[in-house]
Amino acid sequence: MNETRLKALLQDAGVELYDTETTMDAGRKIFRVYITCKEGVTLEMCSKVTHILSPVLDLEPPVSGQYYLEVSSPGLERKLTKPSHYARSIGEMVKIKTFEKESLEGKLVDVSDTTIRLELPEATQEIAFSEISKARTFVVW
Repeated sequence: MNETRLKALLQDAGVELYDTETTMDAGRKIFRVYITCKEGVTLEMCSKVTHILSPVLDLEPPVSGQYYLEVSSPGLERKLTKPSHYARSIGEMVKIKTFEKESLEGKLVDVSDTTIRLELPEATQEIAFSEISKARTFVVW
């Protein structure tokens, strides 16, 4: 199933696609669909989306071989992998690791087509998406 079709199915269910991933857990292949909603994601929403996606994915498998479908919220502390993820996270605290092994923590204050801007304790720094190896939001408790 392609991403455009998946997005359309989720939109019909009243939620948005955040991301997908395929992973192995305890020897099982898992296809995860992360959803978002302005009102917040509930267990009922995840169940509804699972019931909508299951029969479609039986006909159009997202991965080869046997797999398990999981539908979830991306959570408060979530991976940032696409420009849209960063745009949705403006105003939140993020941890960035660059390909040069630099680690930064700061408030995400702006996102453009090619860069993000972080408010750090000592200054504001612009970082190109091409320099970021890993990024995630985090909550200060």
